[in-house]
Amino acid sequence: MAAAKTMLDKVHPSLFQPKTDHNAYTLGNIAGHNVVVACLPSDVYGTTSAAIVLAHMLPTFPSLRFGLMVGIGGGVPSQDTDIRLGDVVVSIPTATSGGVIQYDYGKTLRDGRLQRTGSLNKPPQYLLTAVSQIRSDYMVRDSLIKKSISETVQKHQRMHEQFSRPDQDWLFKPDYGHESKSADCSLCDQSQLVVRTTRETNEPVIHYGQIASGNQVMKNAKIRDDIAKELGILCFEMEAAGLVDQLPCLVIRGICDYCDSHKHKQWQGYAALTAAAYARALLEVVPLSSNDLSREKRSRWMVPFARNPRFVGRQNEIDSLEQSIIHSRGPTKSAICGLGGIGKTQIALELAYRARETVPGISIFWIPCTSYENIEQAYLSIASSLGMMDIKPAEVKEQVKTFLSQEHAGKWLLIFDNADDIEMWTKGSKTTPPLKDILPQNEDGHILFTSRNRKLAVKLASQEVLSIPEVDPNTAKEIFDKLLIQKGLLQDDCATTALLEQLGFLPLAISQAAAYINENQISLSEYRSLLGEQERSTIEMLSEEFEDDGRYAEIQNPVAMTWWISFLQIQRLDELAADYLSFMACIDPRDIPRSILPPAASPKKQAEAIGLLKAYSFITAQVCDSLFSLHRLVHLATRNWMRIDKTLDIWAERAAGQLDDVFPDDDHGNRKIWRDYLPHALYLANSEEFQSCRHEYYGFLLRIGGCLQRDGRYNEAQIFFTDVLEIMETALGPEHPDTLLSVNDLGSVLNDQGKYEEAEAMHRRALEGLEKALGPEHPDTLAMANNLGSALAQQGRYKEAEAMYQRAVEGQEKALGPEHPDTLAMVSNLGSVLSQQGRYEEVEAMHRRVLEGRQKVLGPEHPDTLASISQLGTVLAWEGKYDKAEAMHRRALEGRQKVLGPEHPDTLASVSHLGSVLAWEGKYDEAKAMHQRALEGRQKALGQDHPKTLASVSHLGSVLAREGK
Repeated sequence: MAAAKTMLDKVHPSLFQPKTDHNAYTLGNIAGHNVVVACLPSDVYGTTSAAIVLAHMLPTFPSLRFGLMVGIGGGVPSQDTDIRLGDVVVSIPTATSGGVIQYDYGKTLRDGRLQRTGSLNKPPQYLLTAVSQIRSDYMVRDSLIKKSISETVQKHQRMHEQFSRPDQDWLFKPDYGHESKSADCSLCDQSQLVVRTTRETNEPVIHYGQIASGNQVMKNAKIRDDIAKELGILCFEMEAAGLVDQLPCLVIRGICDYCDSHKHKQWQGYAALTAAAYARALLEVVPLSSNDLSREKRSRWMVPFARNPRFVGRQNEIDSLEQSIIHSRGPTKSAICGLGGIGKTQIALELAYRARETVPGISIFWIPCTSYENIEQAYLSIASSLGMMDIKPAEVKEQVKTFLSQEHAGKWLLIFDNADDIEMWTKGSKTTPPLKDILPQNEDGHILFTSRNRKLAVKLASQEVLSIPEVDPNTAKEIFDKLLIQKGLLQDDCATTALLEQLGFLPLAISQAAAYINENQISLSEYRSLLGEQERSTIEMLSEEFEDDGRYAEIQNPVAMTWWISFLQIQRLDELAADYLSFMACIDPRDIPRSILPPAASPKKQAEAIGLLKAYSFITAQVCDSLFSLHRLVHLATRNWMRIDKTLDIWAERAAGQLDDVFPDDDHGNRKIWRDYLPHALYLANSEEFQSCRHEYYGFLLRIGGCLQRDGRYNEAQIFFTDVLEIMETALGPEHPDTLLSVNDLGSVLNDQGKYEEAEAMHRRALEGLEKALGPEHPDTLAMANNLGSALAQQGRYKEAEAMYQRAVEGQEKALGPEHPDTLAMVSNLGSVLSQQGRYEEVEAMHRRVLEGRQKVLGPEHPDTLASISQLGTVLAWEGKYDKAEAMHRRALEGRQKVLGPEHPDTLASVSHLGSVLAWEGKYDEAKAMHQRALEGRQKALGQDHPKTLASVSHLGSVLAREGK
């Protein structure tokens, strides 16, 4: 009786009883039903005793409609039915039985056999219909049964020991009896246990079938099996046969033993609780009679989840929905849409409970749209709650629509959760109409959709669509705090923020992380370590299953899996959208330019494909739809999905082909494009999937290296140039002209890194090889001579450098003309080396020539033009023309900061040059600031040991020395 009492929604005061009624009752309410709970006297059993209790009960409660015989029984394990302790057996009629068989009632024949006579009544149709609904809707109802058990044990602490699930479930072989006098089976022979497979969970399983009822306790396994085999029995008990012919009745038994000699008394409390939880779930779907409440006026509550006590945030969204749904009139429909895992279901759930609290008499119906079958079952349950009996499944949706569209239906809220399948809603199938056609309309009713697909949300709710954004960091932290057992873990703000950023501030990911941390009792830092920086480590952690009472049993919980159904829907709806998602999964997820995407058949097709990805909240648009970002965890999940689908390698090569087509060379005019594309090119080029096809895309890798070098990212550029050289040496041979040009590229970046001797070796190899292959006067050969001169000049070998530069200038003037940019570059280099010999006037004239030519050919803001301004400033300073030199260096610095950025090595060179001029002018404070900036920037960009970094150390030291420091 204790277990049954805990299931009551409300306890009513006791009523007057006739003196002839000796029963004890508890009165109350479950799901709108008025309930009376009675039990047999202590230690009194049998069908006769049960009949006596009922005989006293009927005159006291003459309006009893039906009975539920709820209690414990003995299970019959067999090869056909895997019954375990704590499971529940429900009586179901067959062609020859009403569901309960009185196995010890009949006449004894001459041979001693018992011939059973007569049969007992079967349960009424409305109870059997309710059972059918529970059986067909098992995913939701089983979750409610599990939740009822858990909440009861937690709420009633005094019941915890008696009603919690025991650990040991031992089934011994039928021919092995309990030989010990012990109160349990701890001393029994464990080798006699029946070997059974371990269940995935400890939750009770519901079985439906025949129940045997008699006046004797069944404690003989052999007799148990003989009777069970003969009659098809799942359970033995001792009272039901005394009730079912006196009152329409259904028998519900929690299994507490196996009808053998072994002791399982510790299971009785838990078994009673599981049976009571099933009885409660049943009453929630049994329709109320007119004696309870008027069908039209009674409010209904059909929501599969309990209120989330840890719900936080989303106040603006909730307020907006409350205003449009609860406080307005009219046949309105609303939708909330957002990324899977963002919390749409939880918002709808909280709204349902608030509506229940604030709107008197409102009926609230929840329809899970995870499959068409679940929708069908939800409509059957709604019909049942509305009192529609024996309705055909094919007609149920139209009947519910008709009823809710009528004025007498009262106020109602219909929630369609996970309305994601656009075809199910707008097209239907050959056998089923589109779901949008069965939506009721009523001024007192409102429909709310939750959807991952914004396009579908707009089709269903027009402009009444509310997009759910990511939670802000403070709300994310509050969610985390509510979920964690160890609240002190969040005291480390840095670790908390870093983890939440790693989880993308996604509520589902936060819930998954909290569940893992709680279960394994680890710190945030340990979880972050497990989450890892490597993609596979992150996916492994985000694939962990976890318990979540607010999600459907058939939907996989892990973040890594939650978007799979969306991926499949996108594939089905728009092939180009699926292709774009696959392409984006192969590049950096942030700031993806529209121009980098593979071409579409038409602008309209591209707009629709991008629109679908935005509709599912997979991507967000920025800067007038020219840039897109893919949610970090969606990016990871998509890659994982493609990896499992064995398409990631295929798409990595397709992405390489697309980037090879669109990624520019390092011409200054392309700087904006390459800076937009470079993060994506680097992501792909460094990915594991690209490595198998990298040799086919050496031109792409070469352009990446060139752009990195132009941006002063010399260490990264060296890696790409080295990679390209290895590919070309293998493919073309070490003496091929293209290979030798790659040798030069590597030498050039080594020179930028301050590795002058290595650079010299590379340039000599390139020069000697091209002299043989192309001839000494070829422009490429002359370019190699120029570059070798640079490496020599950096080592202070000015005469050798001058000879190389002179050869290059003379040759290029003949081959390309005196104003060609390549010729001007070589004149500039020659001027720089001549300045080291004190030939300042000659050098000034050369730099002015170059500056004039570059301004004319390249423009005033080209990096080469700015380099000429800087070089001219340097030679003017050497001539003692400090004011002019300062002006030149300020002009060069301003231009380089604008074009190259403040941290570029060339910009830092201008900072250093300006600092030197200011020092020569005696402006030590400004000079010191400039050299300090140059030193810090070069340490970061070039490294501590780069010659130019060391030069900045020297310059700063000189200024400090002049100040007497």
